[in-house]
This record gives sequence, C-alpha cells and structure tokens, in this order.
Amino acid sequence: MLRNNYQEETFAEGDVTELLEDECHLILYNDDVNTFDHVIDTLVKVCHHTFEQAEQCAIIVHFKGKCDVKSGSYDFLKPLCTALLDAGLSAEIEEA
Repeated sequence: MLRNNYQEETFAEGDVTELLEDECHLILYNDDVNTFDHVIDTLVKVCHHTFEQAEQCAIIVHFKGKCDVKSGSYDFLKPLCTALLDAGLSAEIEEA
C-alpha cells in the first residue's frame, strides 16, 4: 500500500502574499541552434518535467518565442537556470 508523504502547511494571509511576491519565473527563449530533442531532454533532466510537459514547453518556445518553464524563489531557480545555460539553451529568471 502506498502512502502519501505530503504534509499540509497552513499560512496566514500575509505570509501567502509575501510568498507570491517573492516568486520568480524561469523563462526559456527560442533560438535557431538547439533541436527539439535537446530542449525536451534538458527540461526533463534539469526541471524534472514529464516528457509531455517538456514537449509542450518546447512547442510554446518555438511558436511564441519564450515559455515560463518553472516558478519559484530566485534561490530555487538559479541553479536550474545555470544548468539550462550550461546545456546551451537561452534562459533567464524574471521576477513576477
């Protein structure tokens, strides 16, 4: 039998507002260099996307020019952004 290891956290209204204000977005940009397969594989490895989620992000980037691939605190997103850049992708962190 599988058990959920999730714990419920309760926040006061001010805490939630503060959490949302600190949220940043990891933006992936289109380029003419990387293949769909490379982008998809990198998103799966770095951002822990499912194959389908990574494929959808790659398609959005291709047609729209950019896609928000992950959200979170700056400290959480910084190593992910660095890994995407190291893989040859174009990415940056934007504040919400």
